[in-house]
Amino acid sequence: MTKFLLASLPLIALSSAVLAAPNYDTDAPIAYMTDLSSGAVLFEKNADKQIPPASMAKMMTVYVAFDLISKGELKLEDKIRVNEATWKKWNNQGSTMFLGLGDEVSVEDLLHGIVTLSGNDACVVLAEGIAGTEEAFVELMNKRAKELGMTNSRFGNTNGWPDEGRTMVTARDLGILGAASANQFPKLYKDFYGQDEFAWNGITQSNRNPLIGRVAGADGLKTGHTEEAGYGFAGSAEQKGRRIVSVLAGLNSYGGRIEESVKFMNWGFNAWQQKALFKKGTRVQYADVQLGDSSSVSLIAPKDLFITLPKVSDGNITMKIRYDGPIKAPIAQGQAIAQLVVTTTDAGVQSIPLVAGEAVGEAGFFDRIWAGLKSLLGLA
Repeated sequence: MTKFLLASLPLIALSSAVLAAPNYDTDAPIAYMTDLSSGAVLFEKNADKQIPPASMAKMMTVYVAFDLISKGELKLEDKIRVNEATWKKWNNQGSTMFLGLGDEVSVEDLLHGIVTLSGNDACVVLAEGIAGTEEAFVELMNKRAKELGMTNSRFGNTNGWPDEGRTMVTARDLGILGAASANQFPKLYKDFYGQDEFAWNGITQSNRNPLIGRVAGADGLKTGHTEEAGYGFAGSAEQKGRRIVSVLAGLNSYGGRIEESVKFMNWGFNAWQQKALFKKGTRVQYADVQLGDSSSVSLIAPKDLFITLPKVSDGNITMKIRYDGPIKAPIAQGQAIAQLVVTTTDAGVQSIPLVAGEAVGEAGFFDRIWAGLKSLLGLA
């Protein structure tokens, strides 16, 4: 059963909320924006329509590599050799890192070649070095996508090259992927995303990211363009500790992508504000525990918690704690077991995870018998 507990004044006193969600219009046929500090979706337009991602698919290739590096299964200094078949197929095929036949390239350089230069060749070489074949690496991509909850996306190759519809994504799923890249691998994200340029084999190329140099705090993520997909961009920027991820797709020109991307991201920061709720480690409430050595467990903010509201605001905020309960023991300290559900007048519902403040073990034998008797007698 799902249980709701009212979160009233003893938890936090809030009296300001929204008048109305800010209006916005974009020429992009597909758009999506989320605020990572709160998880709030600020804008969506055809966000669940499947589209070919073009080079935005490379975000998943990079995510898989980041995941393996974080687990110690792949090292940045590992070298991968450019084989003849791959070089013949991808040499100067679309955007390229200009890898040479027989080059021994580090994982670190290949990642720069993918993130900054959008190299189709770099994607395939990295994939083959990690998994043996591009096809085997694509299986990892799809597995990770499923784990992330990218329910409407599938990958048929590593670089987004047109493949007769095998590679399809949605703007919402790309937003999930961008958020996961920044949240799960903050150091790797910082080291690779947002670079102005990168050079290989004496050739220096600039990052095509339309936000860099135009929006404060811009550092990601990935452009994409094919005749089929049009011009797209998954972007990210952080200002004063607040990170926004945006996705635009289906634009009809290079210049239009720049204009819409900058305008969209600026709207996200300028029309919305962050509202603090709880500091990291604050006990927000308690949850009931079933068959544990304690009858309850404290619900803790795992990080500083915020909600996102329009800049112009006047109204009420309501909060509830939601969990499937009573929660069955054992429970590990730090385990995500509940959601803080915040509702505002027009900004919708924002759900923020809460974690167990302490471990709760299973009840002993006699405690279990007593709990069963109380339940049978209606005393529980």
